[in-house]
Amino acid sequence: MSETIIDENSSLNGLITTDTNSSVKESGVNNENEETWLYGKQKVEENVDNTTAPSIDEVTTQEIDARALSEILSLTGYGPTSSAKPELKRLPSSDELVTYHNYLQLNKLLDSQLLLSSKHDDNKGTVHDEHLFIIIHQSFELWFKQIIWEIDSLRKIFTNDIIDETHMFVSINRLQRCAQIWHLLCDKISILETMTPLDFMEFRSYLSPASGFQSLQFRLIENKLGLTDKFRVVYNQVSYKNAFPIEFQQRELMNSLEQPTLLALIERWLERTPGLTDSNFNFRERYKRSVAQYINFLQTNAESEPNPTAHDAAIEDVKKTADTFRSLIDEKFHQQLVARGERRMSYQACLGALMIMLYREQPRFQGPYQILSLLMDIDALITKWRYNHVILVQRQIGNKQGTGGSAGYSYLRSTCSDRYKIFIDLFNLASFLVPREFIPKLTNEMRLRLSIASVDGISDDEKEYQPSETNSKE
Repeated sequence: MSETIIDENSSLNGLITTDTNSSVKESGVNNENEETWLYGKQKVEENVDNTTAPSIDEVTTQEIDARALSEILSLTGYGPTSSAKPELKRLPSSDELVTYHNYLQLNKLLDSQLLLSSKHDDNKGTVHDEHLFIIIHQSFELWFKQIIWEIDSLRKIFTNDIIDETHMFVSINRLQRCAQIWHLLCDKISILETMTPLDFMEFRSYLSPASGFQSLQFRLIENKLGLTDKFRVVYNQVSYKNAFPIEFQQRELMNSLEQPTLLALIERWLERTPGLTDSNFNFRERYKRSVAQYINFLQTNAESEPNPTAHDAAIEDVKKTADTFRSLIDEKFHQQLVARGERRMSYQACLGALMIMLYREQPRFQGPYQILSLLMDIDALITKWRYNHVILVQRQIGNKQGTGGSAGYSYLRSTCSDRYKIFIDLFNLASFLVPREFIPKLTNEMRLRLSIASVDGISDDEKEYQPSETNSKE
């Protein structure tokens, strides 16, 4: 005879069937430990002597709890036969739980806007727009920190003598991120423009001698990218380093100057461009011949000009074009330009970058071409950010002296020149492009070489290419 017991305080799982001649079993449940759940508590059958388990009426709640606990402890190794003692994990306190608030350290972050206007007893009271001024500049510094984080990771990748092609995606992704951040920073300046010059004047006097010139992180970005003292505009006839007298600031600046810059690492990487000077292709010599053919083509067209005035102008243009190409073809001429500060990268690196630009459709050069394009994007965006800042300063204070003692607008305007473009050589390579019909044709061997990504740990110089007879001819 069976009996059905329904727990009024449970769900449908509380439906249990018992038999006076058998163990208590839960309907539909049968595991290897023959565990039975009753009212949410575990009852373990003990049939060692093959005796009949007590009926449900004979088992008290206390006995069920004791037996369940004993079984759990035995399964975990802490039963009566074990000498080990259970370690009870302490639940984390409310202060230790990871929450949105404490993970982002919002207590510190949101309590960092200390308005100087609220501390001055000049009957002005708190100036409303000072809060915006602080927020914008603090957000600049946070994004500068992220840019430094990305630049350092890129420098680590390009420090290797061999750059595996698998690193191309990571490098491109992080350069794209830097570019997007600079886009954002350029737009942030327009928010500051919602503050009128009169609004700024209400609290500007409290800021002296503080100045944006004292942004350590911005100087670190410039240094890590590759801006050197040779190209900086002197600030008040003293080095920019004097604006950072604190020891840790000096240490950070020196580290950024002593470590390889991204420009130097990119230069070294470009010098190893496959096919640049090796006997299999020798882009340098082939490019020289193509330029000569292009100049002859221009010369022929100029000489055929019937109009005397147009003829003379066309001949003069051809001479200028030839001189332009000569500055890249002639290595000694290039070195003179480097000495004068008109070029930054080595002769070999410039040729490598040019080769990548001319053959960018080749699989091997698609990633490098994107890297070169993104470096120019970042350089252009930094220049745009500088210019937007210059216009903002002019609108807010005109030609007044800066709070840090600088010449203000005139000094900032000078930083928007090409002197501050770190990858200026990449921009200028557009002067040395030739029409497609004059681009040196790739040999089948070189085309095959550029269709295969480099293997990790094997440089181009160490590879042995064995093309078939049909692929060995031009």
